[in-house]
Amino acid sequence: MNSFEERQKGFEAQFVRDQELSFRVAARRNKLLGLWAAERLGLPAGEAAETYAQTIVAADFQAPGDDDVIKKLHDDFAAKGVGVSQTELRAELARAATEAYKQLTER
Repeated sequence: MNSFEERQKGFEAQFVRDQELSFRVAARRNKLLGLWAAERLGLPAGEAAETYAQTIVAADFQAPGDDDVIKKLHDDFAAKGVGVSQTELRAELARAATEAYKQLTER
């Protein structure tokens, strides 16, 4: 194998690792976001909060991007009469993404 092929395989392997990390960060972000939302919605900590967080993780598989997660959260808050803006949800999404990345990369 020549150095070009070795380099190409290295780039491909790095791409796969980056994609896997991206997926894991998004899933962890959504769980953290779900736990935050569960607290704001008044759900008890523990199993109820974890179950709710899993619904947020699952919501991300409905459509590409973050809009499906934001919509689910917004609808859930509205159903409980909790006022929260799209801006606040997106800010919390960004905070959760940063925290998720830290949790997965700082070992």
